[in-house]
Amino acid sequence: MEQIDDLIFKGKSFLEEGKFDDALGCFEQAIFLNQNDPELWNFMGVTLRSLGRYEESLECFNKSLELDPRDKFAS
Repeated sequence: MEQIDDLIFKGKSFLEEGKFDDALGCFEQAIFLNQNDPELWNFMGVTLRSLGRYEESLECFNKSLELDPRDKFAS
């Protein structure tokens, strides 16, 4: 799981720097390794929303809520 943690750290850093394409790549890789983490889907949704890809971001937020209906981080 250390690899996933590294990808999340990098993705969040890229997101904060406004490097949305780089952040998206990190979150996509992390989700490939663990598709059952609602937090990862939420990060991906935030990133896609930042890129103006609203339909895809909504799908990610819905997936996050599907995995954890009480996910307080789902946007």
